[in-house]
Amino acid sequence: MNAVASQGLAMAPETYDWPGIEQSLDAQGHAVLPNLLTAGQCDGLAALYAREEGYRARIVMARHGFGRGEYKYFAYPLPPLLDQLRHALYPRLAPIANRWNRQLKIGAQYPHDLDAYLRRCHEAGQTRPTPLILQYGEGDYNCLHRDLYGDHVFPLQVAILLSEPGRDFTGGEFIMTELSNKGHRADVVALRKGDAVVFTVNQRPAMGRRGTRKVAMRHGVSRIRSGHRHTVGLIFHDAK
Repeated sequence: MNAVASQGLAMAPETYDWPGIEQSLDAQGHAVLPNLLTAGQCDGLAALYAREEGYRARIVMARHGFGRGEYKYFAYPLPPLLDQLRHALYPRLAPIANRWNRQLKIGAQYPHDLDAYLRRCHEAGQTRPTPLILQYGEGDYNCLHRDLYGDHVFPLQVAILLSEPGRDFTGGEFIMTELSNKGHRADVVALRKGDAVVFTVNQRPAMGRRGTRKVAMRHGVSRIRSGHRHTVGLIFHDAK
């Protein structure tokens, strides 16, 4: 797995407009991080999919009613670039996650350090790594879902598109839906190769006329019309 080196990112996480990202997460439940990875880093990660080593499981989605396509969960140790990203993004997201839980009157609060949070997961029996890489071909899609994996759930996660829309594939848009007492809404999140989207795992707070209300979120991928699409998912809680 060392084929993808822990080299400099196209955009270092600290250079993003985090107040703007926080505003987008509050308003929409998702926010885009443009050009997080270089084209070379995307290609290197996508090439890992064909390898047998370095994974703990392979999932064929149709067998489980998840859609069509497949994905693999990485084993520990993660590829260095993904480990770097996971550790760099978590401290930026933990304060948002903590504020959301306070607004939703959820008791869980998250430490600033990812390793401290993973120790909490592991002590509760959630020891299996959750970062994954997904592969889609023509006709494949991912049903709307949540990535929970256990009692300990970090409320935000990240997906990075490794393929170029319009060149490597057509269709395959990233979709988010929200359901609240105000109704049901869907967003298509436009991404280019190397872009990441930060999004809600399960639920987020929203302000209403009577105070804070709970909005349930789901995410998925629309049907691939042609070509192949690869994505990396960074989930911050581990699985049972």
